[in-house]
Amino acid sequence: MSVQVKQRRRGHVEPRPEGAVQEVAHQFEDIGQQNESYIVGMWSFLVTEIMFFGGIFMTYIVYRTKYPQTFTIASGELDWKAGFLNTLILLTSSLSMAFAVRNAQLGKRWRTLLCLGITILCAFGFLGVKTVEYSTKWAHHLVPGPNFHFSRHGGEQAAPADRGTSFVEDASPETSGGGAKPEGEIPQHEAQLFFGLYFASTGLHGVHVIIGIILLAYWGGLVQFNARAARDFIPIEMVGLYWHFVDIVWIFLYPLLYLIGSPKL
Repeated sequence: MSVQVKQRRRGHVEPRPEGAVQEVAHQFEDIGQQNESYIVGMWSFLVTEIMFFGGIFMTYIVYRTKYPQTFTIASGELDWKAGFLNTLILLTSSLSMAFAVRNAQLGKRWRTLLCLGITILCAFGFLGVKTVEYSTKWAHHLVPGPNFHFSRHGGEQAAPADRGTSFVEDASPETSGGGAKPEGEIPQHEAQLFFGLYFASTGLHGVHVIIGIILLAYWGGLVQFNARAARDFIPIEMVGLYWHFVDIVWIFLYPLLYLIGSPKL
């Protein structure tokens, strides 16, 4: 049944956005309890996601501290312009997602659908740019594995001071780890470590983008056909929280991976 948003336990009534329609599921006492369950559940999930990506960021920090020169030089192989374009795409998708949530609150079905569609298009654009980046790394043998080999392809991005740096296949015990290396020599395994972290972090982020596309498409379909479940704006708002989280993760990944070397702008 349709009800006004109430918080019985708090003894007051919360005004709901004009045009919003919410129905209380049978397992909840009132709409306030239902919304609270949505919110607590979603934030609990996001906390686990933060811990998940936090482990990746901590691993990056440890090895970035251990191999600062290698990470700085290897970062020069990443296309900061492509990363910046993806940043703009995701920021645009966050804006359209926010509009989608607001229109859902107001009960404006077609505007909600339009904004969800724009968000999905931005997500596909992001994945398209990453596909181009990945194909370039594959062509240059920068994918970790037996065929990995680092050499200067993006000389225009390299700092002048680093142009004499060479990469050796294996490091002796005296030159490996955190010890001093002979001038101009950087082991391949250190460069491979950087690109391993690059593919792991951006790949996992890409998986989250794909999951976001599935969720957005699912709710977009419900909105288009005016399904009963889509009349409640809270689930779309929760999808919005997830999508904003995905965007925030990229905001951290971009400078850590693409901009850690010498100024490229």
